[in-house]
Amino acid sequence: MKHRVDPQLLPALEQFPDMEFTLEALPMTRAILAQMVEIMPPVEPVEGVSFKDRIIKGPDGNEITLRIYRPQAESTLPVLLWIHGGGYVIGTYTDNDALCMRFAKETPCVVVSVDYRLAPEHPYPAPLEDCYAALKWIADNADELNISKDKIGVAGASAGGGLTAALTLLARDRKYPKLHFQMPLYPMIDDKNNSPSVNEILEGFVWNKKSNEAGWRMYLGELYGTDNIPPYAAAARAVDYSNLPYTYVCVGQLDPFRDENITYVTKLAQAGVDVEFHLYPGAYHSFEMATDADVTIYAVNEYVNAVKKGLTR
Repeated sequence: MKHRVDPQLLPALEQFPDMEFTLEALPMTRAILAQMVEIMPPVEPVEGVSFKDRIIKGPDGNEITLRIYRPQAESTLPVLLWIHGGGYVIGTYTDNDALCMRFAKETPCVVVSVDYRLAPEHPYPAPLEDCYAALKWIADNADELNISKDKIGVAGASAGGGLTAALTLLARDRKYPKLHFQMPLYPMIDDKNNSPSVNEILEGFVWNKKSNEAGWRMYLGELYGTDNIPPYAAAARAVDYSNLPYTYVCVGQLDPFRDENITYVTKLAQAGVDVEFHLYPGAYHSFEMATDADVTIYAVNEYVNAVKKGLTR
């Protein structure tokens, strides 16, 4: 499969460690990723954007940390809830500082990144309910945040994209708050793990069929492998996609999530949802880690443009 990778993306792929995401290996995997984060250069601040952390109460009496990014602006702004990725088992709310600051600066909007609980320690529905608690807190505190309750969006990548798609369904069905925009980037939404694109990527490539099975098994817990998976756990299982907000989705052609994402956007379009979709040839899962590649620069600019369009339309 590597001969199909965009040549500019290949060096980053070859440097990425082939990590196990089994229950037994997860502590070591988390430690390796933490070490990788420590040796990375610090994120450069963006002029005109400040951020601070805020702790709110979660659905189980737990504490949820939010990072709130705010541009310099006197006017009431749109707001974007950002949900980090990591297969539902790794990652943290600070992973995408640079991107969140770009969203805040260039939209402009307030961005709130949520540190939801992770599986397997906290399987579904805990991560989703943490995200909903953050979304509800944003809407409930619109005046304090100086944001518009009519311009609320949700976005995230990979598992964060899966939580975005699920949260959008949940907010629709709970009838609060009303969402104006969603951006699930290459979302992890199909627990069945048996599409043609999944079966193309059996190992390596950052995320593959084996790691996908492990992630779903840990996220769903006792529900895994049953017929009782609700659409709020795996958005591909939804049967009603109507009355969802304007949507932007993208995925790489060499991403195991390619086919489930194509099916998802097709069903959105058939349900009357306005949706924009981009398929990137030669791109693997989380290809943005190749920061200097032309396709990465293009794609990330598209993310920023999509947020601006989605929140201000």
